[in-house]
Amino acid sequence: MADLTQDPGFWMERAAGASAGAALSLVYMLPRGTREAAARFATGLIAGVVFGGPAGVWLAQRMGVAGSLSPSEVMLTGAAGVSVSAWWGLGLIERLAKRWGRGRGEPS
Repeated sequence: MADLTQDPGFWMERAAGASAGAALSLVYMLPRGTREAAARFATGLIAGVVFGGPAGVWLAQRMGVAGSLSPSEVMLTGAAGVSVSAWWGLGLIERLAKRWGRGRGEPS
């Protein structure tokens, strides 16, 4: 089982990276309203905190810079990357569902 009682700096790095990624996703694709903005920010924040560590390690190894980055940089980069990617992935799924889902005017 994972040890979730690590130092607060560990969680702050994840939260900071996830927040930055969530804010970045709001800038690149403007939300239609405050509800969508809140949902996108929450989605990015949660995804970045949960999956930021493994994604940061994978990205650093894939790019060949794992030895040049500190653990904090790896965590921040991973959390931000996952946070931005989470909303873009959900947006893609939404568009595909609209395209291939039920047509407008059809009963549910």
